[in-house]
Amino acid sequence: MSLQMLPPGQETPDVQVSWEDQQRINDFSKLNSRLSELEDQYRQKQDENEYLEDVGTEIELVDEDEVVQYKIGNTFYWLKQSEVVERLEKQTDSAAAELNDLEDKVQSIKDEMDELKTVLYKKFGNAINLER
Repeated sequence: MSLQMLPPGQETPDVQVSWEDQQRINDFSKLNSRLSELEDQYRQKQDENEYLEDVGTEIELVDEDEVVQYKIGNTFYWLKQSEVVERLEKQTDSAAAELNDLEDKVQSIKDEMDELKTVLYKKFGNAINLER
């Protein structure tokens, strides 16, 4: 978010920035930062979810009677394939739920930013740039 520079010879319209306007600009900036953080978290969680699905697919190919190494915390344990599959399914479901939660948060922030954009562009027009 920044004030837009106009080409030489064009003057910026004189618009007074009230305290409320400054608060809206600050809120927009905070939301923009939060949105970037959430998008990063979303990408990481998406990668984790894909990894869990891939591992689950590979583990399902192993015989049910075999034992497989499974990491819990910082330690690897030997567990039956069926137990590992159950644990991976729970982890995958949890990761998917977290992805949905992050999607909701991102959409909520985008909606709030759109509202602020509407108000600020209405008042400041081309004198303000709120695009990422």
